[in-house]
Amino acid sequence: MARFLRPLLRGTTYTRLLHLWTPMAAYSLWMFVQPGVHWVPVLAVVPIGLIPAVRLGEGVQARFLLTPGAPEPGFSARPATTWRDRLRTVLWLEVRLALGAVVVVATVWLPILSYTAASCAVGHVPEDMRVVTGTEPHWAYALLAPIPLIVLYGVVAGLGELATAVARRLLGPSAAERLATLEERTEQLLERNRIARELHDSIGHALTVAVVQAGAARAANSAEFTDRALTAIEETGRTALEDLERVLGVLREAEKPVSARPTLADAGRLLESARASGAKVDADVTGPLETLPGPVSREGYRILQEALTNVLRHAGAVPARVRVEVADGALALEVRNPLPDGRVTPGRGSGLRGIRERAALLGGRAHTGPDGNGDWQVRVELPPG
Repeated sequence: MARFLRPLLRGTTYTRLLHLWTPMAAYSLWMFVQPGVHWVPVLAVVPIGLIPAVRLGEGVQARFLLTPGAPEPGFSARPATTWRDRLRTVLWLEVRLALGAVVVVATVWLPILSYTAASCAVGHVPEDMRVVTGTEPHWAYALLAPIPLIVLYGVVAGLGELATAVARRLLGPSAAERLATLEERTEQLLERNRIARELHDSIGHALTVAVVQAGAARAANSAEFTDRALTAIEETGRTALEDLERVLGVLREAEKPVSARPTLADAGRLLESARASGAKVDADVTGPLETLPGPVSREGYRILQEALTNVLRHAGAVPARVRVEVADGALALEVRNPLPDGRVTPGRGSGLRGIRERAALLGGRAHTGPDGNGDWQVRVELPPG
């Protein structure tokens, strides 16, 4: 019994009833002005439904009245962009009028019928009710009095559910809208992953340089070398703070433009930072870096940054060979360094995984691992963006 009466305790039941009543207010106003022309409002909703913004308004109403509080209501939150969506909106308005008419009739006349039956049971037959004209009062009418109220309960709860189901069908997102929503969510996920990679690359690089420099300065026991190490740590820290502030700016002001990320044109500071940490970096850059598409150049910078960070972190102050080749908008980047004592690093860390992910996002290829000659190799090829 409690389960049967549960809809009466839910606010959704009454917001749905309000949603179906709303269009009938305008219909009733028209009937008050022109009582003999019932079909005009039915035809009037056709041009109204063809207005693109009406679909947005109906979707918002359905969201707040048919499914209040639902995290995924399933209604479109955009104006109509195709004729198919406009026609679906028109059909929804007609269905809403029809269901509203049934609800109004039920909520007005079914309580009256229940009251009439109760009156007949206690000995009073209403004279203005045709359904009981000529009827004699009888106690048995008391058994019929609850039936209209039960029917009313079923109409209110059932038509609310029906209206919600039909609204999801007719006001739900089209295939194009679902694809656009999926693309937006994918972009948000990619942006989060990109920010996570940037924080890892930038902060990880700065911390690695700082640790290596501090260790080298302590081992060298030289005031001059210590001064150079502290200068390198300061410059690397400033760069990391700038990157951190820019990434936090992206998080705080997602819809506002932020300063451009570093590109391979700024790779000189990475090479100098690695050299200042004790690594002997031999760089060979061929081709015009400025002609690289923005995404390729930006991701290339981060890949080079991560590769140099791994050299310092896992191999220390060893000679490293960097080759950057640009041709027809494509980028080939290679970083090699000898493995200390011939030890082979597995290459399963988040840094190397990030290099592979960056290359894959741009449709490129990345190889990380020993080359068979005692060197560790990071080789990345990125096609034109």
